[in-house]
Parts: sequence; C-alpha cells; structure tokens
Amino acid sequence: MNAWNAVESAEFRGPLDVTRAATAVLDAHDVVIGWSPAARQLLGYPPEEVLGRPLRTFLPAAEASGRAGAGRPPEASLSGIEVRTARHRDGRLLEVALTTCRLSIPEPGTEGLPARIVVAAPLAEQQLWESQQAMLGGLATQSPVGLGIYDTDLRLTWANAAFIREIGLPLKDFLGVRAEALYPDGEFVTEGYPRTLDGVMQQVLDTGEPVLDLHFVGQQPSEPGPEHVWSCSYYRLLDARGQVIGVCEDAFDITDRYQAQRRLNLLVAAGRRIGTTLDMTVTAREMTEVAVPDFASLVAVDLVESVLAGEEPGPRDGVLPTLVRVATRSAGDPPDASPHEPYRLAYPPGSLPYRSLSSGGMVRGESTMVVPLRAGGAAMGLVTFTREEEPAFFDKGEIALADELVTRTAVSLDNARRFAREHTAALTLQRNLLPQHLPEQSAVDLAYRYLPSDDRAGVGGDWFDVIGLSGTRVGLVVGDVVGHGLEAAATMGRLRTTVRALAQLDLSPDELLSRLDDLVGQSADAGPDDVATGVTCLYAVYDPVSRRCTMARAGHLPPAVVEPGGGLSFPELPAGPPLGLGGLPFESLEIELPVGSLIALFTNGLVETRDRDVERGLQTLGRVLTDHDRPLDELCDRALAELLPDGPGTDDSALLLVRTRELGVRQVTAWELPAEPAAVGRARELATRQLREWGLPELTYTTELAVSELVTNAIRHASGPLHLRLLRDRTLLTEVSDTGHTSPHLRHAASDDEGGRGLFIVAQLVQRWGTRYTPYGKTIWTEQAFPPDYPGAPRTGG
Repeated sequence: MNAWNAVESAEFRGPLDVTRAATAVLDAHDVVIGWSPAARQLLGYPPEEVLGRPLRTFLPAAEASGRAGAGRPPEASLSGIEVRTARHRDGRLLEVALTTCRLSIPEPGTEGLPARIVVAAPLAEQQLWESQQAMLGGLATQSPVGLGIYDTDLRLTWANAAFIREIGLPLKDFLGVRAEALYPDGEFVTEGYPRTLDGVMQQVLDTGEPVLDLHFVGQQPSEPGPEHVWSCSYYRLLDARGQVIGVCEDAFDITDRYQAQRRLNLLVAAGRRIGTTLDMTVTAREMTEVAVPDFASLVAVDLVESVLAGEEPGPRDGVLPTLVRVATRSAGDPPDASPHEPYRLAYPPGSLPYRSLSSGGMVRGESTMVVPLRAGGAAMGLVTFTREEEPAFFDKGEIALADELVTRTAVSLDNARRFAREHTAALTLQRNLLPQHLPEQSAVDLAYRYLPSDDRAGVGGDWFDVIGLSGTRVGLVVGDVVGHGLEAAATMGRLRTTVRALAQLDLSPDELLSRLDDLVGQSADAGPDDVATGVTCLYAVYDPVSRRCTMARAGHLPPAVVEPGGGLSFPELPAGPPLGLGGLPFESLEIELPVGSLIALFTNGLVETRDRDVERGLQTLGRVLTDHDRPLDELCDRALAELLPDGPGTDDSALLLVRTRELGVRQVTAWELPAEPAAVGRARELATRQLREWGLPELTYTTELAVSELVTNAIRHASGPLHLRLLRDRTLLTEVSDTGHTSPHLRHAASDDEGGRGLFIVAQLVQRWGTRYTPYGKTIWTEQAFPPDYPGAPRTGG
C-alpha cells in the first residue's frame, strides 16, 4: 500500500490524524523550539510568541486543569494517546488528543537540541467513545508521514520510521548526510519555489516562513527506478534563546495520486484538443501533440490508405492493407516544427506493427507499444508509442490510458472519415452536375470560374449554366442552394436540370421562375427536410438580333453590367422571393445592351465573406470589371484573386462572364406578310431568293416546304400580319410569327384525310423545330444543318 492510500485507510484514522495534527518540537527542558503551521491554526499562537516558551504555556499540567480524563473510561488513553486540555491564545480551553515521541539524536542531552515532539489534534466529544480501534502507534514508528530534522548545515539529525523506509537504508548510514546527497537528481516542481532541497530548506532557515505542500519529484535513494512524487512541508526550529537550530521536514508519497491526476489531465487535454477539425491528417497530428512528451517520447500514427479516401475499414481476405504514415512527433521536435507529408510504408513480418495489424490487438515491446485504431470492429490504422527515457516500460495504468487515448482518437478519425466520404461523393456529384464544357454561343463570348467551399464547410449547391435557345438567343442562369453536402449538391443538380427543361420551352424569365417556384414548393411539401426551400436564382435571356436582355431574379444578387464605354451598373432588377416560399410574383426587366457589353452573374460566396460585407465585395468586383477590354478568362482570374485571395471560403463561389455579340444584317433577313392565301407563294419566293444569295440552294426545297406549311397554318389559325425571318448562324433558322397563341402539334393523318400531313413532313425533314411565345403572339421555328461542303456560318457580326 502506498503512502497516500495508507493515510486514507481506516488503520490510520481516529481522533489523532498526524496528516492534519499540530506538532511542537521541544528541547530537553520542555521549551518549544519548533512550531508547525497546524499548531498555529489549532491554538492561535504565532511562532514568534511561542518559540522559547515552556510547554505549559499552552498545555497546563493535567492535575492543574482538573479535567484530563475526568469522567472518561480508561480506554481514552490507550495506544500512547492521552486526552489533555490545551489553552488557546484567546484563553479558551480545548480538549485534544495528544501523543509524545522522544527523539533519538546523535548526542543525547546536548542543550538546545530537539528532545521530543508533541503532536495534538482536536477531539470531538463523540470521538472519545468511538476510538476503540488502534490509533497511531507513535509518530516515530507508525506514522505514514516521513519526518526528518536537519541542522543549520542541512544535515540530517533525526528521522522517523516512515522517513527511514523511504530512504531504504539503516538510519546510522545516512545520519549527518546533507539533503542534496540523499536525492541528488530530485527537484521541486511547484512553481514559485527553489527547485532543490537545499534551496527550499535554506529559504525556510533564512526567512522563518514555513512552506506547505511542495511537490518533490525524484527516485528513492536505495532503489533507483520509477520517479516518485512527495508532498513536502518545512518549518524552522528555534531553541529557548530564539536561536535557529534547524529545519523540520514532513513528507508523504503521493505518487499514485499524482500519476492519476496527470493521466486525468492528459485525457482532459485529449478531449479538448483532438478532433477539432474533420480532417483525418490534422486529427492524427493533434493526437501526437497531446501524447508527446507527457506520455511518450515518440508517437507515430499510421492510417489505412483506403480509410484516408473515406472508405469503410474492413477485412482484406488475409492481405494486410497499405498503411500511410500521416503524423509523427518526437520529444526533440521544436514546437513549431512543420508536419511531414503523408507517405506509404510497409512493416516487415514479425515487427510489432505487423503483429498488431495482423491480430487486431495491442502489442508491446520493451519500450514500445502499438495500439490499433478501431471503429466498428475494423482497424483504421495504428498508433505507436515509444519511450526513450527511463522508465521505458508502460505499466498497467499507462496501458489503459493509451487505450483510452487511441479510442478517443479513433472516434474523431471515424467522424472525419465519414465526412471525407460524403465530401468526396458530394464533390464528385457536384462536378458531374455542373457544366463540364460550355459550347460556344453566337450570342456571347463567355468565361466562368467555380470554386467549391473549403473542406470545413463542405460542398455547397451553387450552380451556373449557359443554355442555347431558339433564334440564336442564349439563356444565362446562376443559382444558390442553401446548405452543404450531398443533399445540397443533389438539389442543385435537380434544379439545374429543371431550369434547362423549362428554358427549352422558351419561357420568359419571370414565367420560368414562377414555374420553378411551383416545383420547388411542391418538393418542399412532399418532404419537410428538403433543402430546396430558400433557393436563389437569376435567369436572363439575351437576343443578339435585338441586342435586348431580359432578366428576372428570385432572391439573388443582381448582375453587374459594364458597357463598352466603361460605365458600370447593377440593374435595379425586382428582387422577387427565394424559390419555394411562394406568394409573391416575379417581375422581368428588359434592357438594351450595346455590342461588346460585359455581363457578370455570380453567387454571394464570391462577394460576401466573414470579414467582408456584400457592398464592399460588389465594389471590388466592379473595380475589376471596369477594365473590361481584357480577355474574359483574365478578368475571371483577377476577380478571384481580388475577392478570394486566400482561396475558397465557407461557401461556394460561381462567376459567369459574358460579352455580348450581335447578328448583323448579312445574317438576318425579315419580311412582313399579310394574313391572306397569296402570302404563301410570296413567302416561298422571298425565302428562295435569300438562300441563293447565301449560297444555299441545297436547302431550297426543304425551306420552301417549311415556309409553305408554317405560313399556311398561321393564315388558318391566326389573324393580323405575319412575319417571316431567316437567320444564317451555325445553322439555318426559319421563323414564322403571328398573333395567335394556339400551339401547333403533330398528328398522324388517316389515309382518306385531305390534310394534316404538312407539319409532320416538315418535322421529318428539318433538324429541329419548336414554338416560343411572346407578349404579341407566337413564333414557330425550324432549324436545318448546312450542307457538308458549306464553308460554315460566318462569325457573329459579319
């Protein structure tokens, strides 16, 4: 049983507990020459008032008090303990349990030297009758507290049995030895005091101030080995004339308690410092920083390679998995040492790590311990603890501590692994759902950049798109889904697909957002956890023939527009509510843009960060865009460098830049026709003449057929003037517009029907056809590919 446990055991409890008792050192004439702090607390006398005075100052003779033992059973004075009445400094009388221990000193009878020690403790009334157990047999023989007396040269002159046991040698072998010689390698670890025994005791001799509960760390003199920790107190001894004659030391071994506290502190530090991020490599490094140097001299963490990729750890059919060393720390490393990059390694058969990974259990060597990192029963990796200084072995308590440290680390690593798996999956999904390549458009030049959020926040739901529309128009879209992770990425993909489908219906921007809002609202009603609610979106359509851009937004930031002259504006576009909220309409804004205008669509992650508000971000973006003559890719890079100099933030960032073009008069021809049967032949004639001018006689037959059918249908089902337009772009486009809103549709005519086959035949001959609606009616269009030997469509503006 160690000293601390002994003090706490029932064997040493009772009315006199010397770990808290008052002690006074007396000379041969019963004059007080030593006075402990506990004595001052019990009786009220400061040292300067009691040192040099006789014992009767505070302890009258038993017969004089008239109370010692009065009315008490004879057992009250068993085991060397007697009940006495002591006098407090304020005159009060206190009943105390008292024992006296004679001191064996080198030269008995020498005047002024310690002769005996009196130990007293307060005695409660009920304690008298409960003290049938054996008490302390005597301070010198049974106390768990080591007690020693040193002279003014700091040489040992007396020691009790506990002190002798700590030394491990007969008393005669170390009487007269200096304290430093007994514990040459020991030191005090209590802040604010000298680190050596001589330093502390000399301070007490010089100042007279006692010191209490200093922690001393060292090895037992007779048994060098594991370090022990003692709680030590010191006070000065004076003779009857007030001369300093030495210093008294009491100490007891608190090694087990100290080690338990140290291990508890390590676990507290582990809980606070391990797993602060969802990065497996960082978590492994945090573990090594906690364990070195307080627990081991060297700690290394190896992870299974597949685990680093986010995969589940599992059996390998008898084949050991590949390990990657992700973190190493040594006691000799400087605090700011740079971590090494992860690298693969292989352990030879028979080595401790090989055996641990093979068996799945802890393996120990002389000074090394390998503990597997486990989550769900499968090993994710290994942690190797090594000690290079004595004591090199790990005891049972330390083995349990290592297991606890590794278990906590494994939980954090598994959380990080799950996050890595989801993050990788979400990033893959996001990249697959976003445009991999945007085809060239006749309407605009374009460039774009997309930065996923950093690993701490996870993948978000921002998206952008460029959609080719009929009549050489182009749809521009940018959106932002609330939240991060797989769900946000999946929602983003669903919305992007929906926008593309609605855009092909040639809906106006406000109508498209209204339809999208309805679909998002229905999705939210179907599932309360759907993250689509609150999505923001901006949709714009640019027509290179009219040079007009129509746009609408749902809670999104407006675009930035820079005209060729350098003028910057953020159009006052009605905001509209975020998608999924419902209840409010969306409004479109139409503006005319000069050729070469620059339009920037972006998400808030580009302009808003934790340390920068939106307004300042928009100002920075505007400053970059005013240098609009530079290539679009260069402007994209400059915008990211200015707005996100430290890389991606906590949200995704999307930027889409387009520079407008125009289809010139040599690419577009239009005519107005009356809504009468004669217009059919006139339309065929006009179309045939224009095709000859463009060098496309091969397309005459199909174009005549398409024009005849579309104009005939318009005359039959609509009123007002008709418009025929031919566009020579990357394909040949034929458009017939009228004031009706009836949608044409294909049908299979019966064998005896006289009509109904025209549109069906046209659809078989052209590449594509469709209908779009305008505020004034509708337009039916067809698209034909150029002949293989045609030199190709001229560039926009030709």
